[in-house]
Amino acid sequence: MRPKKHKTTGSNDLFRARLDQIINMKHELVLLAGKIDWDWIDGEIAPLYSENGRPGIETRFMIGLLLLKQIYGLSDEGVCERWVHDPYFQFFTGEEFFQHAFPHERSDLSHWRKRLGDKLELLLAESLRVAHEAGALRSQDLKRVTVDTTVQPKAITFPTDAKLLHAAIRGLNRLARQHGVRLRQSYSRVAKAAAMMAGRYAHAKQFGRHQRQLRILRSRLGRIIRDIRRKIEGQPAQEETFALPLGRASQIRSQQQRQRGWKLYSFHAPEVECIGKGKAAAPYEFGVKASIVTNNRRAPGGLFVLHAKALPDNPYDGHTLRDVIDRTETLTGCSIERAYVDKGYRGHDAQNPRRVFISGQKRGVFGAIKRELRRRSAIEPIIGHMKAEGHLGRCYLKGRAGDAANVILSAVGHNFRRILAWLKQLLGLFLGLLWPTLACPAQLNSVS
Repeated sequence: MRPKKHKTTGSNDLFRARLDQIINMKHELVLLAGKIDWDWIDGEIAPLYSENGRPGIETRFMIGLLLLKQIYGLSDEGVCERWVHDPYFQFFTGEEFFQHAFPHERSDLSHWRKRLGDKLELLLAESLRVAHEAGALRSQDLKRVTVDTTVQPKAITFPTDAKLLHAAIRGLNRLARQHGVRLRQSYSRVAKAAAMMAGRYAHAKQFGRHQRQLRILRSRLGRIIRDIRRKIEGQPAQEETFALPLGRASQIRSQQQRQRGWKLYSFHAPEVECIGKGKAAAPYEFGVKASIVTNNRRAPGGLFVLHAKALPDNPYDGHTLRDVIDRTETLTGCSIERAYVDKGYRGHDAQNPRRVFISGQKRGVFGAIKRELRRRSAIEPIIGHMKAEGHLGRCYLKGRAGDAANVILSAVGHNFRRILAWLKQLLGLFLGLLWPTLACPAQLNSVS
């Protein structure tokens, strides 16, 4: 059932402290909470609920908690712990009185992310609206954009053959125990020792011994696969349960290090892709490609993320440009006059190719266009901030849906961090202008 509307009593309580009496009402989080249109967000989320059942958790509480997590780069557990002892967090999520215990479960954040799904883009649109209303972003800043792609790494270990084979053996053993399939032998200790020695031999460049340990792991994994298939034969329910894990294990057992085509890089996260971006420090990254769009010209509040999207299956950058520009125009409500991209977008499919300028291009580049093209690289530190201060640097959410949600929420967190910095700057300027008028009476009294 749809969550109840957020209501405040406005009255005092003998045994509880009102938050507006113990916090600074000019704090940037308090100002930001007043600028976000919580009713509009609640109305957009309403179709995701049925008409029956128990009322859901208040929209402002859960959306506010998601925003705080992204703004401050916290984990689900971390934001729930900080909420208990931070009155500004409680005020931001709509509480009227100070609470001494977290009123819900940590897992509610996961359920809400799954429920929102594609609706997460409305938070990005709201962040841009708030930035425009606060004066941090102007309409003219939305007409010229910079587009780039990056890699959002997944929270997996570096995929060596020994690690993958050992993970497949452990995964099949765990699944067999859960479903009551009794194996002839688990090979847990043998696999652990072989995986450990394979890593040591590879480090010592003793590759003959390294390959021998890999053969041990492959043969033991094959025995487990065949044993499970014999035990579940003729049981449709068990066969359906084990079909996907056995397929993954067979793929890991058969794939080779330098083979061409699709490979599996994680037993528990099969959506992970190997992407090479030409970095000296990280020749290969394991995750999903993500597209980021920012304003080219620096707005009063800095550079904002106008659009962010995960791009599964590692498509060519140029083949994604048309869709990215269309989605950006839909989010901002402003048509894009010029887009600036790097050389990875050569051969792009943009609807108006004359309005797309590629790094290093000479023809048609002069004056303002030349200056704006020089600013194309300004998007790189924005991506760095999203990875270092937000969650774009490592995705802990499950599946492709988790990858898509993490990219959008990282962009939302960056935008609200810029808005908070802008509100703090405005407040400092206001107090700086107000201070001489407050100091004059004191000076006059001291003179007299």
